[in-house]
Amino acid sequence: MSSDPWGRVDETGTVYVRTADGEQVVGSWQAGSPEEALAYFERKYEGIVVEIGLLERRVKTTDLSAKDATTAIEHLRGQVDEHHAVGDLDALRKRLDALVATVDARREERKAQKAKQTDEAKHAKEALVVEAEELAQSEQWRSAGERLRALVDTWKGLPRLDRKSDDELWHRFSHARSAFSKRRKAHFASLDAQREEARKVKEKLVVEAEALSGSTDWGTTAARYRDLMTDWKAAGRAQREAEDDLWERFRGAQDVFFAARSGVFAERDAEQGENLKLKEEIALEAEKLVPVKDLKAARAAFRSLNERWEAIGHVPRDARPKVEGRMQAVERALQEAEESEWRRTNPEARARAAGLTGQLQAAVDKLRTQIDSARASGNNSRADKLARELEGRQALLDQALKGLEEFGG
Repeated sequence: MSSDPWGRVDETGTVYVRTADGEQVVGSWQAGSPEEALAYFERKYEGIVVEIGLLERRVKTTDLSAKDATTAIEHLRGQVDEHHAVGDLDALRKRLDALVATVDARREERKAQKAKQTDEAKHAKEALVVEAEELAQSEQWRSAGERLRALVDTWKGLPRLDRKSDDELWHRFSHARSAFSKRRKAHFASLDAQREEARKVKEKLVVEAEALSGSTDWGTTAARYRDLMTDWKAAGRAQREAEDDLWERFRGAQDVFFAARSGVFAERDAEQGENLKLKEEIALEAEKLVPVKDLKAARAAFRSLNERWEAIGHVPRDARPKVEGRMQAVERALQEAEESEWRRTNPEARARAAGLTGQLQAAVDKLRTQIDSARASGNNSRADKLARELEGRQALLDQALKGLEEFGG
């Protein structure tokens, strides 16, 4: 008979293993020595140890599912329970029990993790739904549309929930996208209708602009072009291709008209520039008549210069006030000279001036006498009052005397 700490072989070749529950038959061995029998079954034990070690590492370091791990544990436990190996089978059972506990803990951990992921996914999808429903009311068609497409991609990357919750949230999400799409289609359909109406309006404006391009009624036509431009801006935009084509025609018609007008205005400006030079020469001649020495000769010369002036024609608008002002100044000087001459030679006016002067002189003399009398009597307040009145009368007298001098003294 042969034995070791964990097993023995009896005289009949039966192999036993020692366990906590006593010896258990492992098998029988007839082909060799008892030592070889024990060595054979010990190798089987080592094989089970290796398999358990491998399973322990897989459970700890890989994503082995709890179901597969449990199946593997039960398979190994069956080998241990069948007692076809010699070694510390109780220690193997404890390792398998510990592995079961580890798998159970991993199962609960994964269950909790999955529940957490599901809860996070639910909150994430609810947030996507809320944002989608807000975007459904947006009129930022491009950015909102792009954002909704991005939300779909985000949704696809999230885990599925339970069927009911997932279907309810997806229904709201899909409904929001559909509502936005419907509003956007309606908007662009309306926009297309507006653009078509704008195209029709602008087509009419272009036709009128092209008809006016050959006009030589510069002021009226230029004003009409301004009105057409106002109408063009108010019409809104047509479809891009039509808009560009119509604008080219509209602008081309304007360019034809304004180029022709510019050519005519350039010729006119050149002519008016020459007119200005001629009128400045006449103004210079007229200014030599002032101060007036011979009124009759000056009048005749001014009439002649004025006739030449009228025959010349228009000058540039911005230069007109200055050059005309020079002629008007000469004309006023002649009128003042004429009025002065009339006053000097008018007998009735001279007589009225002389009479007024005499009256004022008498009043001044009287006041002086009254002042002297008042001061002589000691009535200074009356004398001061009369003196103030004398100042006013003396001023009037001086003015009258000056006017009388204009009549020849």
